[in-house]
Amino acid sequence: MILSRRIPARLVLGFGLPITLGAMAWAAFVYALHAYAGLGFLRVPFLPISTIGTAVAFYVGFKNNSAYERFWEGRKIWGGIVNASRTWANNVLSYVDVGDEEGEPGRSTRRELVHRQLAWINALRLQLRRRSRFEDAPARSTRRRLGRHGSHMRNDWEQELRPFLSAEELAEVSRNANPASHLLLTQGRRLAGLVKAQRLDLFHQISMMEIVRELYDLQGKCERIKATPFPRQYAEYSRVFTRAFTFLVPFGLLDVFADHVEASMTTLQTLAPIIPMVIASGLIAWVFTTMEVIGDASEDPFERSMNDVPMNALCRTIEIDLRQMLGETELPEPEPPVDGILY
Repeated sequence: MILSRRIPARLVLGFGLPITLGAMAWAAFVYALHAYAGLGFLRVPFLPISTIGTAVAFYVGFKNNSAYERFWEGRKIWGGIVNASRTWANNVLSYVDVGDEEGEPGRSTRRELVHRQLAWINALRLQLRRRSRFEDAPARSTRRRLGRHGSHMRNDWEQELRPFLSAEELAEVSRNANPASHLLLTQGRRLAGLVKAQRLDLFHQISMMEIVRELYDLQGKCERIKATPFPRQYAEYSRVFTRAFTFLVPFGLLDVFADHVEASMTTLQTLAPIIPMVIASGLIAWVFTTMEVIGDASEDPFERSMNDVPMNALCRTIEIDLRQMLGETELPEPEPPVDGILY
C-alpha cells in the first residue's frame, strides 16, 4: 500500500508513458499523412469520437470502482482478522486455567494458544501471496521493485512460523495443503483437550469455538478473492476500448486543426498545428491509459504489488498487541514502509 501523500513523479509518468509516447508519434504520423500526402478523408468530425471517449470513461470508471471494491473488501476482512485475534487472546487469558494464572502449566498453555494464532495469521498471509501473478511475467519495473524490497516481503515460511510453533508442529503443519486451516483445527482440538482436563469451562469453550468459526469464515473470504480473478471481460475490454479511443483521437483532432493546414501558405505554417495536436493526443492518451492501469493495478489485493493490502504490517501489529497481552517485553518494531510502500 502506498503511504506517500504525493505519488512520486516517476510513478505518475511511468503508468502510461510508453502509450503516451506512442500516441504522440501516431498523432504526428496522421498529421503528416493529412498535410503532406493529401489524405483529406482522414479528417473525422470530433463529436462522434468525443462520444466514444465519454463511453470509454464511464466503462473504465465502472471497472475502477469494481477493482477498488475488491481491495476494500480485502482490507475489511483483514480488519476483522485483527479484531478477532485480539478477542481470541483476551478469551485465552481470561478463560484458560482460571485460578492458576501464575502457574507454569497455565502460562505455557496460554502462550501456546496465542502463539498459534500468530502462526495462523502469518500462514494465511503467506498462502495468499503464494504463486503471485507478478512471478509469471513481471514487468521490468516490478522485477526491480521486488528485487530491492525482497528482504522486506518476509516470505520465508519456516522463518516466519518458527517463532510461534514447536519444531514438531511446524513440520506437521507444513505437510498440509492448507496449513492455515490445519492450525485452526489444532486450536479446536486443543480447546477440547482443555475441557476434558477441566482446565477450561464448557461454556467458555463454546464461546472460543465461535471465534475459531469466525476465523475460518475470514480465511474463506480471503481465499475467495484470491481464487476468483477479476472478470476478464471487464478488464480486457477496458484495455481494448482505451487503446481504440487513443487510436482514433488524432483523426478527430484533425477536424480541429485542418483549417489551419488548408489556410497555410508556407511549410512552417503547415507545421505549426502539429505541436498542439501532438501534445493534445499525448495528454488524452495518458489520462485514459492511466485510469485504465490504476484499475488493473488494484484488482488483486493479495498480490505483491505496491497497492496490496498491507498484510505484513497488519500481522506485525497483531503480533505486538498479542505478545503485550501475554506480558512479553521483547517486542518487534512496527513494520516500516519501504520507499513509501507498506507491505
